Amino acid sequence: MKIQELHSYIQEHQPNICQISVLQNGNELYSAEWNGYQRTDCVHIASSTKSVMALLIGIAIDHKMIGSVNDRVLSYFPEYSVKRSEKTIFDVTIRHLLTMRAPYKGHGDPWTKVCSSEDWTKASLGFLGGKSGITDEFDYRTVCLHILSGILFRATGMKTVDFANEYLFCPLGIAEHEDAYARTVQEHKLFITDKTPRNNVWLADPQGLAAPGYGLCLSAADMAKLGQLCLQNGTWNGRQIVSPDWLKEMLSPRRIESGAFSGMSYSYLWWIVHPERNVYAAIGDSGNVIYVDPNEKNIVAVSSYFRPAVHDRIDFIENILLPVIQKQ
Repeated sequence: MKIQELHSYIQEHQPNICQISVLQNGNELYSAEWNGYQRTDCVHIASSTKSVMALLIGIAIDHKMIGSVNDRVLSYFPEYSVKRSEKTIFDVTIRHLLTMRAPYKGHGDPWTKVCSSEDWTKASLGFLGGKSGITDEFDYRTVCLHILSGILFRATGMKTVDFANEYLFCPLGIAEHEDAYARTVQEHKLFITDKTPRNNVWLADPQGLAAPGYGLCLSAADMAKLGQLCLQNGTWNGRQIVSPDWLKEMLSPRRIESGAFSGMSYSYLWWIVHPERNVYAAIGDSGNVIYVDPNEKNIVAVSSYFRPAVHDRIDFIENILLPVIQKQ
C-alpha cells in the first residue's frame, strides 16, 4: 500500500480521523489532515485526557506539591462531611484513582448528578466509597475522576488548565489553553459530539477545574509531543519536565483481572498495549490515540471527531499505518 492508497483507506474505513502525526527518533515521518481540519486545529481527545492528567499529577509530585500517590484523598478535603455510615472513603488514595481501582457507589458514571452540580469535585466525592470496602477491582470511570482536579487545585492553588499551561503545555511549545464551559445539558453534549475544529480549550466545571477524564482539546501534533516527552524520559530541549522516576511508575503495567479491554493492561491512566514490549498508549473514545513504542522510537498520534464505538484504532496503527509509513 502506498500513501495515496493509505489516504483512500482512511477515507473509507476510518472516516472520522481528523489528523495523524507520526514521529520516529523525534523526527516527523508523516503528517496529514482530513475532514476540513488544519494541522493546528484542535480536536476533543476524549479519554486520552486522562493520560495527560497522569502527567500533571506526576509533575505536582515531582515538585513536592502533592506528597505521593499513597496520600489519602480526604486529606485534601478536610472540610468534606462524610456520612456516619461511610467508612471506605477514608482509605481511598490517589493511587486508587490513578489505577481505576477506587471503590464507588452504584454502577457506571453519574454524569447527570455530577455535571449538573456547581462543584463537580464535591459531587464526585459523594459517590466515592461504599459498603464493599477497598476491593482493588478494576472499575473504569470517567466523571468521578474529577476528584483528581480537586486534589491538584488544593495542592497547588492553581486551576488545572493554568497548571498544565505553566508546567507542561508551554514548555513543550503547545499553545496555552483556556477553560471551556458547558452551561446546559445540550451544550455539554455538543462539546462532546461536535465534529468541527476546536480552539485550545479544556472543559471545566463551574469552579474552573478542568475535567481530568475527558474534555481536553489538542491537535495530533501536540499529542505527539506528549508521547515524545514520555519517550525522552521526561526531558524536552534539555529541561526536565517530568521525572524518569514518575514515568517508570506511571507506566508500570498491571493486568486487568477480567481479561477485558482487548487483553491490555493498565497503569496510571495509561493503557499498556503490549506489556512484554512496553508499548503503551493514551486511548480515548472515537479513536483518539497517543501510541508510544519505545523499542522502535515511534510515536503515533491520531485525533478524531466523535463517532461511537471506534475500537480498532490500535490495530489500524500497528497493521496499516506504520507498515505503510515505514516503507516510504
